Amino acid sequence: MSAPTPPPDSISFPGFPDSTPTGAEPAPPRWPWRRWRSAWRRWSLWTVLVVLVVSMLITLVWLAGRYEAVQVQDRLERDAANAVADVRAALNRNLQDLQALSAQSSDPQEWRARAAEVLQVRREILRIEWRDSRVRLQSYAETPYRPMQWEEGLRDDSQSHAQLTCANARRLNGPAYSPSYFQLLNEGLGSEMMEVCLPLSHSGRVDGFIIATYSLQSILVNQVSKNLAHSQEVSFTEPDGTRLALVGAAWRGTRVFTAQQILDLPGNMLVLRLDHWHRAPSVFPNVLTALVTTMSIALGTVLVILVRDNRRRLRAERDLGEALAFRKAMEDSLITGLRARDLKGRISYVNPAFCDMVGFSSEELLGLNFAPYWPPELSEEYHQRQLKRLAGKAPPSREGYESVFMRKDGTRFPVLIFEAPLISAQGRHTGWMSAFLDISEQRRMEELSRASQERLQATARLATVGEMASLLSHELTQPLMTIASYATGSLNMLGQHDSASDNPATLRQQLQDLRTAMQRIAHQAERAGRVIKSVRDFVRRRDQSRELVHASELVDAVLPLVRMQARKLGVRVITQLDNDLPPVLCDPTMIEQVLLNLARNGTQAMDGMETHPRELTLRVRQTTTSAHASWLEFSVIDCGSGIDEAVSDQLFTPFFTTREEGMGLGLSLCRTVIEQHGGTLRHSANLPRGTVFSFTLPAPPQN
Repeated sequence: MSAPTPPPDSISFPGFPDSTPTGAEPAPPRWPWRRWRSAWRRWSLWTVLVVLVVSMLITLVWLAGRYEAVQVQDRLERDAANAVADVRAALNRNLQDLQALSAQSSDPQEWRARAAEVLQVRREILRIEWRDSRVRLQSYAETPYRPMQWEEGLRDDSQSHAQLTCANARRLNGPAYSPSYFQLLNEGLGSEMMEVCLPLSHSGRVDGFIIATYSLQSILVNQVSKNLAHSQEVSFTEPDGTRLALVGAAWRGTRVFTAQQILDLPGNMLVLRLDHWHRAPSVFPNVLTALVTTMSIALGTVLVILVRDNRRRLRAERDLGEALAFRKAMEDSLITGLRARDLKGRISYVNPAFCDMVGFSSEELLGLNFAPYWPPELSEEYHQRQLKRLAGKAPPSREGYESVFMRKDGTRFPVLIFEAPLISAQGRHTGWMSAFLDISEQRRMEELSRASQERLQATARLATVGEMASLLSHELTQPLMTIASYATGSLNMLGQHDSASDNPATLRQQLQDLRTAMQRIAHQAERAGRVIKSVRDFVRRRDQSRELVHASELVDAVLPLVRMQARKLGVRVITQLDNDLPPVLCDPTMIEQVLLNLARNGTQAMDGMETHPRELTLRVRQTTTSAHASWLEFSVIDCGSGIDEAVSDQLFTPFFTTREEGMGLGLSLCRTVIEQHGGTLRHSANLPRGTVFSFTLPAPPQN
């Protein structure tokens, strides 16, 4: 037969990505450093592109904001220069008015009237004084808009601002301005003032002075504020930045622009400061910037889309690689053999477990449309079965069938085969997938389990025989001891018969005692037979013969034996039975043995003790009653040393005993007997000392 190469993409594994070519092993992963280098190169290019775009956008926005800030600052500088020019022009006009005032009149009254007219027009001037050549006050006029209280004595002081300013004006032979000073006003207010002194010359000789007092606040209000915008404020400051007067709105923005211009006056220098409160500069100061920014945003959006698409592609590649690695790891760890065939029966895929199972490599199996692992004697049968599979008559995928394969070395081994159709991602039927389980170990374990089961059954039978022997040896002790006691007593009476044969009355009494002893021996022998029968039924776990028995009959049956042993140990036996007790359904022989065993343990617990009283109490009472049944409680109460807590947990354990001659089976068998009757056996402390063993038996309801 030919072995053509299987067609690609014809196998699709359920639960695995369908990305490995059919019949080919998954490509080995590249070295980590190569993948790291490729990923680093790809991400570095994307990082550089993102950094360039972000840098361009940030630079563009910064330049646009910077441009607008420069425009705002330039405009503010121009406004400040215009404000200084307006103030300088106003001061010059005032000097002209003051010069005209002194030239037109020499009469103080007339001069005061003309000065009042000037003060009505020039509101920034608060006071005008006319002084002679010695700077003595001749006349003055005050503004009608803001009356003030001037201290004339201080103004005539040689160190006053007026005196110093006029001295400076005399030296300059022209108008001079004084430094600003603070003057208190009415109502606790104040204002920054400035003096200007204009010398009056006649024939080249100074014969008087005109002094005008300015309010810096009024200069700003009358000369500058009318041209201010709502977002601007203007102020006079000293060169060191100390603010002297301020005019402007209280409006604030997110950014402030400041322009400063020097107002240089003769004798004084002021700085006019103009502040402009402005919101954040607009990002789009012009159409070009808006267009470029829009294009940049569009480019950034495209870049984000590309990055997201690239991330999805990388994620898909990573998921695919992880899925392939996961699939390869699963294939390598499986102990189940997998084999795929196409629709023509050619082997297109085998996993390592299948190759290890049959002993052939994947290169030896791929492409074959026959199986070299078929046994020759079964190859025809398997070939017909394969034809049925290819014809679509495959068994359900959940139902497997057994077969026999042959390894490369010729050894046969059983396998369990499961087959299912292969469906591609497009929903096409492309072949068949088979799963193989080597059940050789399972067959071997089944044989071992069968042999172990047989050995276990034999061991169980032996254990039953041992249990029966142990139970018999324990239960027959009492009847045999009783028989031995009565036999010894009979022999003693026979020995006394020889010495008392001449006395008929004594002879008759001895014969009567001997007859009673023989009857007791026969009764105990019969009881031993019942014990053997009950123990045999108990070991066989059969239902014992149970009958209705009164509690008094059970107590009376064991009472002679109990009293016989109690008499030897000096123990007094007390019975306490309630009246009108209902009968119980039980095996009398087994219950008697339980009572006898518990009573014997109670008397032995008081052996060798000097306690008083030494009493053993057998008590029977009715405990609970219902509509269906009632319970009788049998109690054996001793006054011994009690049971230690360390012994209490193991008291009912088989072969556990605290006596050297004991076997450790008595209490264990007693509990088993009581539980087979449906009751419970338990123990508790008897205060002030001793132990109480109690068990319950069901009493059927009376009709």
